Amino acid sequence: MAERKGQAVLEFWSGYLDKPWNVLAAAGTAAALLFGFVGLSAFLAIWAERKVSGRIQDRLGPSRVGPFGLLQSLADAIKLLAKEDHAPAGADRFLFRLAPYLAFCASFTGFLALPFGYGLVGWELSVAVFFMLAVLSSEVFGVVLAGYASGSKWSLFGGVREAAQVVSYEVPRSLCVVIPICLAGTLDLHQIARQQTGGFWEWNIFHDPFTYLAFFVFFITATASCKRAPFDLAEAESELVAGFHTEYSGFRWSIFFLAEYGSMFAVSGLAAHLYLGGWHSGLLPWEPAETWGPLWGNLLNVGVFVAKCWLLVLVMMWLRWTLPRLRIDQVMETCLFYLLPISCVLMAGVCLWQLAVPAEWGRWVRYLLAGLTALGLLTLLISVLRPLPQNARRGELPGAWKGQPLSALPLGRS
Repeated sequence: MAERKGQAVLEFWSGYLDKPWNVLAAAGTAAALLFGFVGLSAFLAIWAERKVSGRIQDRLGPSRVGPFGLLQSLADAIKLLAKEDHAPAGADRFLFRLAPYLAFCASFTGFLALPFGYGLVGWELSVAVFFMLAVLSSEVFGVVLAGYASGSKWSLFGGVREAAQVVSYEVPRSLCVVIPICLAGTLDLHQIARQQTGGFWEWNIFHDPFTYLAFFVFFITATASCKRAPFDLAEAESELVAGFHTEYSGFRWSIFFLAEYGSMFAVSGLAAHLYLGGWHSGLLPWEPAETWGPLWGNLLNVGVFVAKCWLLVLVMMWLRWTLPRLRIDQVMETCLFYLLPISCVLMAGVCLWQLAVPAEWGRWVRYLLAGLTALGLLTLLISVLRPLPQNARRGELPGAWKGQPLSALPLGRS
């Protein structure tokens, strides 16, 4: 059924066009839909990044351009398109202009094999996991090429750092990807998600303690692969001016960030499929697309999947504006001395668990892990939604300013 749905666009165009034009039209339609989604996600992610950073730094964030500042990203896009776009005198102009598009194409291609629902995938591949890891890793070529072609030592340092970081973190990330593959017995993301149909305790993250820890190791390594703080040594504004994209401006500068936000959503989607049940809500014991039909069922599937991915993206933003940047030696030591051995132990532990632990015991461990996680999330939600203190509701500051309303403080006065 999924294969027939994956060919629906091709069958539609086959009714109007002959080969090979029907294939080109179907490919163009799928690419346009995915590009629109990536662009819209980046549009909202830029706004969310500023809102999250503003709240953490006790600021409002964008609030003037459009409702809640939602059009701030559009204003930024217009500004970048209007800025002068030039290559430095000492740069390799061809490679300099090619690098950002190479980085974006690597990020965008990963979406072709990422299912958004039951049969909703650009092109269903039996080796989708391997394909996504391969194409997402190739984004580093655009970064290294940008650093080399810029003719700047600061840009070159940023590119070399990114190459070392990505090559190192690929190893523990791949090991954490192998763990759910061992459970599922397939590289097909669609089949991996379908095997997690049912309650949320059926998700791979709750299979055993080793998969539970493997999810967090995978998320850390995925964050590093996206050049997000505290692993953003490829940019490191405080020491490399702006890293590999120091010499870029205007539209090409924005392409790098479009690739970064696209990669954030792609690796979050990969984490959702491998560990968090894919498009399943964890509250229904059946597949919605089969019970409610492909339209309404997949509307729910897409909503659940996108919500999971956005939650993980917001966690990446939260980490960026909370944790300090690591030094390059600390980044490499974290990978080689800690994450790599841990991931090896986790993979061996999952294999031994499959062989040694009876199925009934494993079922009770699932329930225990899922229950403790649900209790922890509920406690966190209650703590976030608890009423503000009385002085905060009156507009007062705690501590030394207790009893004084904010309006009475000399904020912003000379």
